[in-house]
This record gives sequence, structure tokens and C-alpha cells, in this order.
Amino acid sequence: MSKKDRPASKAPKVDIGIPKDNRQAIADGLSRLLADEYTLYLKTHNYHWNVTGPMFNTLHLMFETQYTEAALAVDLVAERIRALGFPAPGSYSQYAELAAVKEDRSVPDAMSMVRNLVADHETVTRTARSLFPLADEVSDEPTADLLTQRMQLHEKTAWMLRSLLE
Repeated sequence: MSKKDRPASKAPKVDIGIPKDNRQAIADGLSRLLADEYTLYLKTHNYHWNVTGPMFNTLHLMFETQYTEAALAVDLVAERIRALGFPAPGSYSQYAELAAVKEDRSVPDAMSMVRNLVADHETVTRTARSLFPLADEVSDEPTADLLTQRMQLHEKTAWMLRSLLE
């Protein structure tokens, strides 16, 4: 059958050396990571808009750097889910169900924002770390590399934010 005669909805089978059940489990974990990353992005952007006080300029710029990085990260995580052969979640309701990071509907004071973000970066780190053993078990190096990069960034960001609280 030629390519043009093949039904448009019939995608080729994903055959990357990882069984489908394992790919599904990894994609499910990455979906939780994506939800955490996106929720953290939204919260950080909200704090960027609404921070006030003596540290306004410092925090406003710091939060901008952080949400800009997060915007790039969500794309990397979603694309890894797609490479594993599964759809990436993309709605607020899905993120609300999947995320361990919770949105903030309030406008806390500046240092409470910092404290909240420390906790959230640590939460995202734990979400990524929880998936690492499965990725390692099935030799999914691309996912393991992505998780390592995400953990490194979130641990460093939590440390930097914590330093503001001392």
C-alpha cells in the first residue's frame, strides 16, 4: 500500500525499544510533571504581576526569569510525552487534577510568595524524582536526562529563593 493509499488516521506503531506499558507509565508520570511545571509557571507569572514592597524590582525581575524558563520547560516535557507516543494534557482542568503544585488565587505579600515558590519548586523536584526509577529501569535515557535537568533547575531555584528568606 502506498503512502497516499494509507488511511490518514493510522499512525505507525511507536517502536523505540521501550514496551508500550512502560512508555504509558512514563508518559503518565511526565503528565504529572507537566501539570506541576505549568501550574508553577502560572503561579510565578501571577506573582510577577502582583508583587509589591521594598524588593519589588528584584522579585519582579527574578520571577520573570523563572516564568520564562518554565514556559520553555513545559514544551520540553510535553514533547517528550508525544515522543513516547501519547497525547500531552493541555487543559487547566487536567492540570488541576494532575498537579501536586496548587494554584494561588490570593495575592500574598512578597516574602510569602517566595516561601510558596520554594515549596513549589521542591514539589516539582519530588515529582520528577519519583519518575526517575522507572525511566532508569527501562533505559529511557532521554526521559532520565530531561528529569535530571528539571531537578537540577528546580533545586537551584529553590535554594536561591530560600536564600532570600534568611
